[in-house]
Parts: sequence; C-alpha cells; structure tokens
Amino acid sequence: MDSGMVIIGAGECGVRAAFALRENGYDGPVTLIGTEKHLPYERPPLSKEAMVSEDHPAPRTIAAESLFTEKNIDFVGNSTATSIDREEKRVTLEDGRKIPYARLLFATGAIPRPLPLAAGSKHCTTLRSFEDAVAIRARFQPGARIVIVGGGFIGLELAASARKRGATVTVIEAQSRIMMRGVPEEIARVIDTRHRDEGVTILCDTGIVSFADAADNVAITLSTGNVIVADLAIIGIGATPVAALAEASGLETGNGVVVNDWLQTSDPDIYAAGDCCIFPLAVYGGRRVRLEAWRNAQEQGELAARNMLGAQEPHQAVPWFWSDQYELGLQVAGLADEGVRTIRRDLGDGAFILFHLAADGRLVAASGIGPGNSVAKDIRLAEMLIARGARPDSGQLATADVKLKSLLAA
Repeated sequence: MDSGMVIIGAGECGVRAAFALRENGYDGPVTLIGTEKHLPYERPPLSKEAMVSEDHPAPRTIAAESLFTEKNIDFVGNSTATSIDREEKRVTLEDGRKIPYARLLFATGAIPRPLPLAAGSKHCTTLRSFEDAVAIRARFQPGARIVIVGGGFIGLELAASARKRGATVTVIEAQSRIMMRGVPEEIARVIDTRHRDEGVTILCDTGIVSFADAADNVAITLSTGNVIVADLAIIGIGATPVAALAEASGLETGNGVVVNDWLQTSDPDIYAAGDCCIFPLAVYGGRRVRLEAWRNAQEQGELAARNMLGAQEPHQAVPWFWSDQYELGLQVAGLADEGVRTIRRDLGDGAFILFHLAADGRLVAASGIGPGNSVAKDIRLAEMLIARGARPDSGQLATADVKLKSLLAA
C-alpha cells in the first residue's frame, strides 16, 4: 500500500507541490500540513493590497476549499509537525497524530529575522501572517508615527502603504543605501527619491542603540545619538529559513535545508523547496543560493512534486523578483552581482532597464523599473536570454529600437 506524499508547509510552495502531484498523475494519499488556521493564502499582498484596500482585507486564498476536496488533498491546518522518524518514514504532529510517507517535502518557508534589541517591546512588530497584516493596517492611520527598520523590499512596500494611509514614516537602514541586496544602486536611487518625494524620511548608515517603551509609543535611540518616537516600529531586516525540524531530523542544513539539483535533501526520500532551501543554480555554474521569492516558490514546488514522482529533473530556472511601490514597478531577472559591466536601455516615461554582463559577455541579469508594468515584457525576454547563456551585442542592448525579441531569435 502507498503510504503517500506528505508536505510540511502550506504556503505558495507547498500548495503548488500538492496540486502538481495530482496534475502529474499521482493518485495516492497527499497530506498538506500548515500551521495557520486559514486556508493557504498568498503572502505578497500582505504588504501592499491588504494594507491599502478600501474594504477590510481577507486572505487571498491560493485555492478554494472545494478544490482541495476535488483533488483529494488532505489539508491539515492549524497544526505543527514536531518530529520525523526517517527510519519508519513517519511525521508526528503536535496533537500526536502520526502520518506515514513514501516521500516528504519541506516547504516551510522563512520567517522575519528578529532584532534582539526590540525583543519585549509592545510597540515593535514584524509582518509574516495575515493576522500581522490586519494588526499593522489598523495602526496605519493619518498622523500615526511609523518607523520601518530595514530598507529592503518588505520594509519599503510597507512604507509606501503607510504613506498612502496618511501615516508619517521613517525608514532606518544600517547600510549605506536602501535595497542593498539584489537591486543595483541606480534603481535603488529611483526608489529612494520616490519615497522621499512622498514624504518618507530615509536614514541610511544608521544603527539602533535601544528601544524604550512608553505606554503608547516607543523611543528609538539611534547610533547618531538622535531619538525617534514611534507609535509603531516594524522590523524588516530580512528572513531566516524555517529549518529547525529538518536539522533535528539529521538532514544537512546551512542557511536553509541543503538540496541538490533535484531539490533532494541528504535523505533521498525527503525534498525541500522554496524559501526554506539552499540550492545550486545551474545558470550560475552551481552557485548555491536561497531565494525568498514568490515565483521561485511556485516553480520549485511544482519541480519538487515531479521529482518526488521520479522525474529527476534539475532546477534550471532564472531567479525573478518584483516589487510594487507607489506607481512604480520593479523587476529583476537573474542575480545582478554576477555581472561586471552594466548597459542601460531607456524605455521612455522614466522607465529603464539595466543589463548586467559577465566578463565573457554573457547576459547574467536584467534589472528594470518604471510606471506600472512598463518593464515587464523586456524583463521576461531578458530572462529568456539569460537562460540561454546569450552574449548579446552591447550596442543593441542599449538601443530601445532594437527589440529584445530579435536578439532572442538571433
């Protein structure tokens, strides 16, 4: 008898894997274990639409409850896996329930990195869950003093949302500029300027010495000696992979659950995918990375499902990231730090793309920003060029009249 497929983690990655098992013809038991009481939902809207929508927000579910029933996927919500017996191939839940598996997938994601200085403060929080989003939204009121600690994607999206709701916003960033990880300086400057034009105060090269709670606010002492009083401080200094159970089970870990090209862990019957795993990127010669990205979670969930069924298909996708702030859409394909030379293409209306080339002329990344989806098509074509290992002519890359589609055809 088939003991079934078990997926720990019911976010984007885990849900995609569960349905992909069915789409690929698997008809044995599929169990999806999630820690939250809600049906699995999308997380990207939490820092954007959930904050600024006129209506009270509701979780945007990844799939309707009826679809789980139709596909015979056993969703076990509001539950935590506490141990794994790899010899017996069994997962134990906190309520004592034991679930057998033939193959197991970790899709446990990542959680906000804590800031020890802020521990215990009633006026400091992080954004991870829908409940977090609802609580933060309630504090985004006209005149409210909001401090965002960390100038990355989530922090800046929250800053934009807070301003849209009339709050006063200060962003504190320890590094020399915002969006230091993964976004070129030229594009970060555009985002920085847009936030400042909107009235956001951005303090770079600034550390925090202490948080001191009062009844209704928190006083934040900065490394400059200045003190900022906030009604709410949101900590957004990155994320850490949820890998404790994998580590306790004896699997190889290190900044996430370590997997091979097939998303297989050090146990051949256990896989890991999405934000929780560190994996080799074929397009960059096997460089190991851990990506916190919505599309990567989707792609790896589906790939893990196929490989759990024996496909032995390597991961070959090009990383892709996006962010919406105010009217601006930012997209990045590939890893910009792989490049040694940058070519700029202006698209009009303030939109532009930076093409990042390796020393041998290969296109290794493309970063774009502009109103709405103005860079989306070209970023998608650049992504295809990156996947091919193309070495396009620099002059053609710089010339907007030369369509990227023609370079792809060449």
